[in-house]
This record gives sequence, C-alpha cells and structure tokens, in this order.
Amino acid sequence: MHRRLALISAAALLPLALPPAAHAATVGQPAPAFELKDTQGRTVRLADFKGRHVVLEWTNPGCPFVQKHYGAKNMQALQKDAAAKNVVWLSVSSTARGASDYLAPAALDAKLVKDWGAQPAAVLMDDAGQVGRAYAARTTPHMYVIDPAGKLVYAGGIDDRRTANPADIPGAKNFVKVALAESLAGQPVSTPTATPYGCSIKYDAG
Repeated sequence: MHRRLALISAAALLPLALPPAAHAATVGQPAPAFELKDTQGRTVRLADFKGRHVVLEWTNPGCPFVQKHYGAKNMQALQKDAAAKNVVWLSVSSTARGASDYLAPAALDAKLVKDWGAQPAAVLMDDAGQVGRAYAARTTPHMYVIDPAGKLVYAGGIDDRRTANPADIPGAKNFVKVALAESLAGQPVSTPTATPYGCSIKYDAG
C-alpha cells in the first residue's frame, strides 16, 4: 500500500501541462476577478466578498489526494475554522465535462457536502476551465488565499507532505492555515508560495 501511495505521489508531482492564461494569478498582485455558477445555480462573484479573506480550493472528489484530506476531516476542519473567522471558502471544480471523473453539480454537491460534510460557502462549477487557467491551478487540491483588499497572498499546496497518505497530515505544516492566521493578524505571509501537489486538473481541451 505504501509503495502504491508513493507511486501515486510521484506521478502527481511530474511537470504538468497547463493551458495558457492571458493574466495568470501572481502572489502579491490583485487576484483575477471571476463569476461562476455554484452547484445550486446561483451566481457567485469574487467581487461579492471584497473586504473579507477568501480561500479558493480546487477540488475533484475522484482524486486520492483530495480523498486524503477529506477522509481525514482535515479539509472540513480548515473550512469550519475559516468560517468562524469570517473567511469565505470557495471550492472550485475545473474538471472538464468530458473527463471520466467529472461530476455534474448535483453529484458534486452530494459528494462534497452531503457525503463528506464539506463546509465551503459555495461549490463553484468551472467546467470550461477559464477560472482555473486564470489562477494557473494545476492540481487537486490547489489552494489560494486572497486578502480583504483583493490581493493574492498565498498560492500552492495545502501543506508540505506531498503524499496521498492521511497518516502524514498530523506532522505536516499546513501552509493555508498559517497564511490565513498571518494575514488575519495583519502580518505578511511567511510562505507565500509552495509547490502544489495532487492529481492534475483535467481541463477542457477547447
């Protein structure tokens, strides 16, 4: 089992081909604006949350690395803690409709929220991959933190243990948790970028 997890991890960390973006997100610069429908059919705009911290989490329930953090309740704990601090958490699916592990809005909502108990403010559908490309999102999960001024202050992996093994979570340094704590305290983020890890996002070829 450990050998299998190591192989999965190694495969996920190979260089990934990312579709080009006209204005890819850059830490220290304004986060790209976006407008998407959530799994309930509601329109969600990044601009709606100006003045609040926002976390973006790219997700795909079929990915072992996503399952790692949800199966261990790690992601849900981060979401709950963020909400208690008035932070907006948005989960984003950029998986193309033609991909084998694509989930339609109702199915995605059922898996994340009903089955796994996820607590984001919204689950957003980015089937065309436009927002994922704008943020240069490469993996699931791939995490971003935006400050109240709309500036991107963190982009990268959720932590420093780049494996699919839940047993590695307790000893990991959670970059998202630290970035949020520092930014909420009005301090510069000590680790503004970190290598993302997980399953490559299956973007729409079009």
